[in-house]
Amino acid sequence: MNETMVCVVGNVATQPVYREPAAGPSARFRLAVTSRYWDREKSTWADGHTNFFTVWANRQLAVNAAASLNVGEPVVVQGRLKVRTEVREGQQSRVSADIDAVAIGHDLARGTSAFRRAGKPEPAAPQRPEPNWETPPEDSAPPAQPPSETAAVT
Repeated sequence: MNETMVCVVGNVATQPVYREPAAGPSARFRLAVTSRYWDREKSTWADGHTNFFTVWANRQLAVNAAASLNVGEPVVVQGRLKVRTEVREGQQSRVSADIDAVAIGHDLARGTSAFRRAGKPEPAAPQRPEPNWETPPEDSAPPAQPPSETAAVT
């Protein structure tokens, strides 16, 4: 099946919404992408039209995106583009564009970021009883000494 893969650079427009359904973790947020162009008449850069995409992340990408992204941060999103058209009663058809994300990262051309590797959950270790670390009372007998290796063999 042919899929339309896109790489989009923009700003996080809404705080990521994180959910844990039975199928696994999922997160979504809106991404604002504004084109810029050079206005020759004013000799300055100007903002063009803004497109909004709903970005969907699944599994570990969802967990990391929800923990890392905030509104207004510049990001780069790579994923599969899905354009949907909805027709509701008495309204014009509504078109929405979703991106099923494969990778999400901060745009380092516009700032810095500190990477922290997500730790893998370690399997639960069997619980051992805690040893008694208290010192024995002074009136108790000292522990038996092991036989010395230099003792004569009879």
